Amino acid sequence: MSCVSSPSGRLACPRCRRPVSHCLCAHVRILSNRTRVIVLQHPDEARHPLNTARLAVLGLADAELHVGLSFPSSLWEDEESWLLFPPEAGHAGTAAPGARPRRLIVPDGTWRQARRLVRTHPGLAALPRLPLPPGRGSRYTVRRACFESALATIEAIAAALDTLDAPARHDALLAPFTALVEGQLAAARGAAG
Repeated sequence: MSCVSSPSGRLACPRCRRPVSHCLCAHVRILSNRTRVIVLQHPDEARHPLNTARLAVLGLADAELHVGLSFPSSLWEDEESWLLFPPEAGHAGTAAPGARPRRLIVPDGTWRQARRLVRTHPGLAALPRLPLPPGRGSRYTVRRACFESALATIEAIAAALDTLDAPARHDALLAPFTALVEGQLAAARGAAG
């Protein structure tokens, strides 16, 4: 594979899209997942250097990443699908306890961008929502969240799959994410020192 140019103009790994000097591919281990994961990513997030959705898709055997503002409903209508997104006022609610989807749809972007993706696709907005277990704190200390319980996309996907594909665990999915955060923190310490 040949390198590609990153948004900063530096040479980037064509797989993880990180600068070659900070490639995370060595940390990616492909895990089996019974529940298919479809990530619908806002184009602005696709260009963000700390793109954790791409890392999640690289680490799952059955996952897809689609970038855009408009998506065909066939991505969520062909099979029983759930949406990994918090319920909003006026929404029918969460999925039935004990039920399992075949497909998990994950909007990715800032909260505002992800909300807009959901709202502009009525069929997507009508899907049952998967609530994540409470009390999970994010390790995404290099990016600000609008509320304390917000998780990085890769953290939310790992937590969702731990629930849906139990007893299988998806902790190894977070290895490149951990390396990403540690690298960013080390760079910040180096710049400050």
